[in-house]
Amino acid sequence: MSIHDWFKRKKLQKETEYTRERLDIPGNLWVKCYKCGQAIFARDLAENLKVCPKCGYHFKLTAAERFAQLFPKNSFKEINESLTSTNFLNFKDTKDYGQRIEESIMKSNYKDAIVTVLGKLDGLEVAVGVMNFAFMGGSMGSVVGEKFARLVEAAVEKKLPVIVFSTSGGARMQESIMSLMQMAKTSAALGRLRENRLPYISILTDPTTGGVSASFAMLGDVNLAEPGALIGFAGPRVIEQTIRQKLPPGFQRSEFLLAHGMIDMVCERKDLRDTLVKLLKFFRD
Repeated sequence: MSIHDWFKRKKLQKETEYTRERLDIPGNLWVKCYKCGQAIFARDLAENLKVCPKCGYHFKLTAAERFAQLFPKNSFKEINESLTSTNFLNFKDTKDYGQRIEESIMKSNYKDAIVTVLGKLDGLEVAVGVMNFAFMGGSMGSVVGEKFARLVEAAVEKKLPVIVFSTSGGARMQESIMSLMQMAKTSAALGRLRENRLPYISILTDPTTGGVSASFAMLGDVNLAEPGALIGFAGPRVIEQTIRQKLPPGFQRSEFLLAHGMIDMVCERKDLRDTLVKLLKFFRD
């Protein structure tokens, strides 16, 4: 057998094995846990709030899934949903930025990386923002900053507490300095909330990095985090390469930050709603 025939045979064998695997396991019925490798029945995972029943790994949630877990049906209303990003710099890398925006809207079914709503949580009126990692990695551009600021303005006007779920890879560099300015803009908006003595609860989910972690994500009156969430400015690999030292185990994970006083609580997803209600009632009283 020639070497060419051998490679051809191996390729055909691989394709046959792949086809057999696809036929034996119908798509979308099972999900593999990223942490422990356990195969989980998709319906069981959804019923368990998308938390692995074996190791407790918290899967990422879309904004829609987050709202469904937080609010009863029809108890919240989206605000400022019409705001969309534009390619005002005519930026293009491997793809036109305008095209990236359109593709992200199609993929996520949302117009940008944050969704803001007014709703009722156990009878308590709240203003809530949820970042959506499915939209360009939850990157913070001018629309994210504007929607965040408008959410805070609505909360000040109606005297409501603000809750924001963060998940982001950082600033949206396709918008250059305009994306970086959102760090100051969102922080200034929270200053107005503080002046009006209204509480701000920040929930950090996996991952919360870059400009978002350096601004509004860490400015809560109470900072909560889901278990195992990556939280920091630069990623651990970048830090190791910069300082040329090995980082301690669990560095930049929720539990490490809690132990070092950077956040106030690590809260499992099943307990999150009740914890938020308790905090809101504490601030109200």
